[in-house]
Amino acid sequence: MDNRIPIHIGYILDGNRRWAKKHGLPTYEGHLAGYNTLKEVIDATADMGVQYISFYTWSTENWARAEEEVRGIMKLIRMLFKTDIKELIKKDYKVVVLGGREQLPEDISAMIDEAEKVSHNGKRATLAMCFNYGGQQEIVRAAQRIAEAGIDAEKVTAKVFEKYLDHPNIPPCDVIVRTSGEQRLSNFMLWRSAYSEFIFLEKLWPDMRKEDITAIIEEYTKRSRRFGG
Repeated sequence: MDNRIPIHIGYILDGNRRWAKKHGLPTYEGHLAGYNTLKEVIDATADMGVQYISFYTWSTENWARAEEEVRGIMKLIRMLFKTDIKELIKKDYKVVVLGGREQLPEDISAMIDEAEKVSHNGKRATLAMCFNYGGQQEIVRAAQRIAEAGIDAEKVTAKVFEKYLDHPNIPPCDVIVRTSGEQRLSNFMLWRSAYSEFIFLEKLWPDMRKEDITAIIEEYTKRSRRFGG
């Protein structure tokens, strides 16, 4: 594999609501447009040779949004797990979901389990969906798992700790991309972003296209990675 290609790209999907407002559409239409864009971005990223693709679809803080918007998002999530998972399996993707299960409707929690099970052997790329997710909460869950495992404090190293993260096989993010002009992590992948490169794009998420992914990879190849040494 070309060592200039990032192993793991994380996407913060931002700008769906602003896209809808810009086009005079209801909020749901913005999320639907963003959902369809996500599928295109996944394929374009995998085509470039990226092995792990993570995407921030729903944070733990998003439950505070308007009830109608929450219902719309849950509708799209159900569509993903009921319908699109079949297409993802055909394309040989592996799907994993990072995040807590609190507040989730029971049917969606069951769909997550099933999606991870049926896509387990996917080889094209691993899709890490961050849903009902927060980076701080993931770190807390890891600490709780360590405590439950009865590991002595002096034996807890960074290497040990990361084994208790959600889906610990997901490697650190080489690069994190956020759309819509915002320049913050918003509680995304806090552990895995320690030495990530960051790319902030002005365009709104639903406007992302294949050529944007090519430009992201090209920008990444120009960076000189440093890991504190």
